[in-house]
Amino acid sequence: MKLRVDEDICIGCGACQAICPEVFDVDGVAKVVVDEISEEVKDDAIDAMEGCPVAAIVEEKEEEK
Repeated sequence: MKLRVDEDICIGCGACQAICPEVFDVDGVAKVVVDEISEEVKDDAIDAMEGCPVAAIVEEKEEEK
């Protein structure tokens, strides 16, 4: 699972980092700090994505070839 933050709409509130600091960091705006989200923190990462007040966190889908 991969996530990304749309920095154009992120308001930097820090909710994602508070919920899942293993995946998110906030320095002005949120950033994903891992390449791939491990199974151990996947549920927290999904909670952070769903809890984003401006829906700035989205899952990256692998392109089908």
